[in-house]
Amino acid sequence: MADNVASLFRGTAAHSPSMAALARESDGVGPIDFCIPCNPYFPTPGMFDELAGRLREIITYYPSSADTITAELCALLRLPPSCVAMGNGSTELITWIDHLLVRESLAIPVPTFGRWTDQPMETGKRVDMFPLQESAAFALDPAKYVEFIRARGTRVAVICNPNNPDGGFLSRQTVVNFMDALQDLDLVIIDESFLEFADAENEPSVVEEAVLRPNVIVLRSLGKNFGLHGIRFGYLVANPALAGRIRSMLPKWNLNSFAETVVFMLKEHGAEYMESLHLVRRDRLDMARQLTALPGLTVYPSQGNFLFVRLPVGAEGTVVRDRLLTEHRILVRECGNKIGSSSRFLRLVVRPQVDVRRLVSGLEQVLYGSRRGAAVPEQSTGTAYSSGTAAVDRLISETSGVGMPLAAQAAAMGLPPAQTWPGPAQAPAQLPGGMPGLMPAPAPAAAMMPASAPAAAMMPPMAPMQPMAPMPPAAPPQQPMPAVAQMPPPPMSAVAQAPAPPVTGAPVMGGMPGMPDAQGMPGMTPAPAAGLGQTGIPGLRNGGLTAAQVRGRTQPEPEPAPQPTGWPAAGAMYNQVG
Repeated sequence: MADNVASLFRGTAAHSPSMAALARESDGVGPIDFCIPCNPYFPTPGMFDELAGRLREIITYYPSSADTITAELCALLRLPPSCVAMGNGSTELITWIDHLLVRESLAIPVPTFGRWTDQPMETGKRVDMFPLQESAAFALDPAKYVEFIRARGTRVAVICNPNNPDGGFLSRQTVVNFMDALQDLDLVIIDESFLEFADAENEPSVVEEAVLRPNVIVLRSLGKNFGLHGIRFGYLVANPALAGRIRSMLPKWNLNSFAETVVFMLKEHGAEYMESLHLVRRDRLDMARQLTALPGLTVYPSQGNFLFVRLPVGAEGTVVRDRLLTEHRILVRECGNKIGSSSRFLRLVVRPQVDVRRLVSGLEQVLYGSRRGAAVPEQSTGTAYSSGTAAVDRLISETSGVGMPLAAQAAAMGLPPAQTWPGPAQAPAQLPGGMPGLMPAPAPAAAMMPASAPAAAMMPPMAPMQPMAPMPPAAPPQQPMPAVAQMPPPPMSAVAQAPAPPVTGAPVMGGMPGMPDAQGMPGMTPAPAAGLGQTGIPGLRNGGLTAAQVRGRTQPEPEPAPQPTGWPAAGAMYNQVG
C-alpha cells in the first residue's frame, strides 16, 4: 500500500480517496478512519442486524417514490412535505441548486466543502471566495462577509454552519440577521449538514425561517448524522416554490432502497440517535484535550464532528498523512487541496477514545520521533507532488476548462503582472432588512473581476507562513497596550488565540481583504457591525482547553439542558402540518 498512497490522494482533486479504494490497496481491511466525518454510534448494532437480515429484499426490489420517502421523513421531523426535497446525497442537491438557481455568481467563505467552490466553477459561474483568517481562528465575520458580497455584486451567498473543515459556528440569530441583510439576493443558502452535532445552542437551525422567505434554502444531511455516507441521502428545506422547483427536476427513483429502509426505521430509534449525538459531543471535548497536549499542535474550536488542527512548524501535512497511513494504519484528512487552506492543516474526525489514543500515539511518533517536540521535516524539493499548492493549481488550470495562469491572464488584458481587476459599483449604504451601519468600504482593486473574466475568481498563491515568535505575557490592566502595529504575531500555542483588535489598512492579497501579506503577517479582522455577531475565541489557560473553548463559546458553560427522549424535530412550529 505504501507505494500507492501518493497516487491515490493525487487523483482525488479536492477530496480523499474512498475507503473501498484504500482497502483494495491493502489486505481488504481499511484503516482507522479519522477522515470521513460520520457518526460512529449510529445506526446501532441492532439496526445494522436488521438491515443485514433484509439485504436480499432491499437490493432486489425498486424503492418507493421519492415522494413517499420524503413524506415519511417529514412526518418524523415535523416539516411540511411541500417545503422539502430529498436528494441522493447533498451533492445531488448542490448540483441542481447550481443548475437551476445560480445564474452568474456565488460567494462562499473558504476553506469550506469543495463542492460549493467546484460545482459552480464547472458550470462557468464566477465564484467569489471570502477568506477565513487564521489570525481569527477561521471564525467567519458575517458583517465583513456581507460587505464583500455587496462590493463584488454577488447574486448568491452560501454559509456552512458549522463550517467544514474548521467547525466554525454562528448562532441562530446571527444567521437570521445575515439572511435579513441579503434578502434582495437571488438566493441565500445555509448548509447545516453538520448542525446536529452542535451543542452551543439548543435550537440552532434556521429551517423555520427558510420556509417563510422567498430566497433561502437550508441544506441538511442524513448520511453524516447517521454515519451512513454510502446510502447517499440528504434533504433541503425552502419555501414551497423553491423546494418544488428542485423536486420537479429529480428522478422519480433518485433515492435507493437502503435510504427508504433507514428512513422508515428511524421513528423507532429516536432515543438512540439522541444518545449518539451526546456521545460524539463528549468525544469531541476529550479528543481536543488529548490533541492539545501535543507540543506545537493548534486545535481550533469546533461544533462539527471533526477538529481542525494546525501542525507544528516544520511539519508537512502530506508526509504526516502518508506516514500515519502506511506505518500506523490511520487515515487523516490533509487539507492542502482545500482552497483557502494549506498542507499544514489536518481535519480529524471525532472518534471514540480508544481510537483517539491510537491517533495521538501515531502523531507523537510521526511528528516527534524519539524527541518529543521535534517536528517531522518537510518534503524535499525533489518531491513530485505537494498538495500545499494543489488548490492553487486547480484554480489556475481547471477553471471550467478555460482558466489561464494569472500572469498570462494579466498580460492578455494589458495589465502589469501585479495589477488586478476593477470591480462593480458600491452598494447603497442602507441594506435591505433595516440594517444600517453596514456601508461597504471602497472595494480594493484586487478584490474585483470584470464580468468578462473567465469563470471563477482565482486566488494567487499565498506566501508561506513564517515561524512565529511566542507571545509575551499580557501587560497588567493598568498599563497601556502597545500600538497594534507593534503587536507580535499570535503564538504557536496548543489552541487558537482570540482575534486581534482591528487594524487600519490591513494588507490585501489575492483580491480579498485581510489576506496575509508577503511577510506572513495576517491581516486583522475588524469587529462586526451591529446585528451581526462574531464568534470570539478565548486564549489558552494553564489547564488546557475548556469545554467552552472547544464549543466556540466566549461565556462560561451554561447549565446542561435536559436531554430529549424523542426524535429531534427540524421544524417544531410545523408539528400540526401533515
